[in-house]
Amino acid sequence: MSAADEKAALLGLAPVAPDRTVAYGPHPDQVVDLYLPRAAGDARAADGGRWADRATAADGAAAPAAGPPPVVLLHGGFWRAAYDRRHLSPLAAALAGQGLPVALAEYRRVGAGGGAPQTFDDVTAGLAAAVRELPGGGDPVLVGHSAGGQLALLAAARPGTRVSRVLAVAPVADLARAHALGLSNGAVAELCGDGPGLADRIAAADPVCHPPAGVPVTILHGTDDPDVPLDLSRRYAAHSPGTTDLRELPGVGHYGLVTPGSPSCHTLFAQLHRTCST
Repeated sequence: MSAADEKAALLGLAPVAPDRTVAYGPHPDQVVDLYLPRAAGDARAADGGRWADRATAADGAAAPAAGPPPVVLLHGGFWRAAYDRRHLSPLAAALAGQGLPVALAEYRRVGAGGGAPQTFDDVTAGLAAAVRELPGGGDPVLVGHSAGGQLALLAAARPGTRVSRVLAVAPVADLARAHALGLSNGAVAELCGDGPGLADRIAAADPVCHPPAGVPVTILHGTDDPDVPLDLSRRYAAHSPGTTDLRELPGVGHYGLVTPGSPSCHTLFAQLHRTCST
């Protein structure tokens, strides 16, 4: 699959309904979709069921506490209300099909009550709700794609946040650089609020300036990403080399890593297998 075909492939997948949706606030976007671990052979269990025998019963019952850690997904879309969580629902279902307890978190976005700091506060609250509601053992693995990667990295840096590891996929990992490049027609300024003091507001939300202390970070980024340049991940890794494992995927664009069935998405599954089995 070419990088140019990846977006169409992802958006062409039918959304998958969650097992349950929980609210963590009064706004319609303050919700988390829960996908419970599935046994191998379940109709939604794409790509097999690596943990299914110990993570869930055949009828989809909740996993015991000794199972794999919860996985919390944060979608991208340059923080704008036009893009919601539904395009990552096939990924959430596929991971649940591998026996993982998965939460797909929504949050207020620019144009619908979001932006700094509301978006960041929602991610923290949504993560806490996922930890309360999902089965699984240990602190959650936080997985963020694109702008969701920035949100994941920033959330993990907040004091008191329960995160065992961050897996950032094609993340907007250097907010200042993204703003300088004018990514997505000034999305960073929209997020942080344009006007006097913008540089300080960007710095306050920039993962480069706030690496999560003691939390391992793995970054997966395609070399042919036309939406979020690989350079942003390289710059983040250069600032935090001791805790960051950057893995560059030749020929991969922006969406393949989060599109179930694509070859590059198997790289994401394999990384989560290693992370959740240790």
